[in-house]
Amino acid sequence: MRRRMIGIAGGLALVLASSTSVLAQELTIFWAEWDPANYLQELVNEYEAETGVQVTVETTPWQDFQTKAFTEFNARGSAYDMVVGDSQWLGAASEAGHYVDLTDFFNEHNLGEVMAPATVKYYAEYPSESGKFWAIPAEGDAVGWSYRKDWFEDPKEMEAFKAKYGYDLAPPKDWKELRDIAEFFHRPDENRYGIAIYTDNSYDGLVMGVENAIFSFGGELGDYANYKVDGIINSDQNVKALELYRELYTYTPPGWAKSFFVENNQAITENLAAMSMNYFAFFPALVNEASNPNAKVTGFFPNPAGPGGDQFAALGGQGISVISYSENKEEAMKFLEWFIKDETQKRWAELGGYTASAAVLGSDEFQNATPYNKAFYETMFRVKDFWATPEYAELLIQMNQRVYPYITAGEGSAKEALDALAGDWKETFEKYGR
Repeated sequence: MRRRMIGIAGGLALVLASSTSVLAQELTIFWAEWDPANYLQELVNEYEAETGVQVTVETTPWQDFQTKAFTEFNARGSAYDMVVGDSQWLGAASEAGHYVDLTDFFNEHNLGEVMAPATVKYYAEYPSESGKFWAIPAEGDAVGWSYRKDWFEDPKEMEAFKAKYGYDLAPPKDWKELRDIAEFFHRPDENRYGIAIYTDNSYDGLVMGVENAIFSFGGELGDYANYKVDGIINSDQNVKALELYRELYTYTPPGWAKSFFVENNQAITENLAAMSMNYFAFFPALVNEASNPNAKVTGFFPNPAGPGGDQFAALGGQGISVISYSENKEEAMKFLEWFIKDETQKRWAELGGYTASAAVLGSDEFQNATPYNKAFYETMFRVKDFWATPEYAELLIQMNQRVYPYITAGEGSAKEALDALAGDWKETFEKYGR
């Protein structure tokens, strides 16, 4: 009898061990293929070391990211437990039931105070001002600028610039100075050009670039709460912003009509442009001498102010959401509890990720860690974003279709392009009953 009891106990032990192994689940996070995803994999390896839960960051090229994610969502597939999704996805993913409602989690951990306000507003909340949250701010990002310090600090260039424009050559404080510097350094005969800006109209590159001007000129894309666009997207401020963006395009290197983050970094590394627009997430390559021969003479500045003193930038970055169809939602929530800890957010920043933690962003340690972190800190408290409504993809296509011919080919006028866009967007919102 005793031998049989031992056998039963041994079997029970095996069952318990088996149950424990089931509880020590594997988690899959889906993201786009870029350096921050590699940094996240480094971070989650530390979570595995602490908990025994293996976390894999699965990636796909940026051009396939949205399609692949929503194909899986719409199939109600469980391939992914979490996704680091674009902020514009919030409306479509939440209304379709793809994302788990994280409002209680958000409030329980006071994330509205812990994370930088703009990241809460744009990465997590939908609808706007609703107090409903569908993501945890994960990868903060925004558009900033790199520049060639050696060109700016050349005594002959400084003297010539001041003689022509009447003020000292330095990183621009406003868009007028940005324009002057772009014009000054635009020298096609020397294979030297003034500026590199976003122009790619295949997704959100051009729109993000134009937003930098619109927001800093005091303009808006619309009234997000009431879906009003006429008189807002085509306002006088926005017309002037678009006109200046078109002028900046004339100071770009040749063949710059389909340029995004890769080309804009190359403008600095290949000695093409004095200044280059890009997401902060792509600046690590510019301070690495292995990827930028000009690393020692590359500087950074935040998006300049507009004519009225407004200073905003287009928001990049993403929040991390739990997928409704995941079979591991409980474990995913445990992971998020670990991810939002102060020490985790600090470690995330150390690895190269852009934390959204207000405390980490504000620390001297963070701001002095790289040549661009201070500009990033300043920018993340003054960012704005595109529409996050479920029909955002249509709105994005329509904006590209209207502004691209004007920016890159000078077709029509800025006013005509924005008036037409206002009509497109109004019709789209009416179609969806907004």
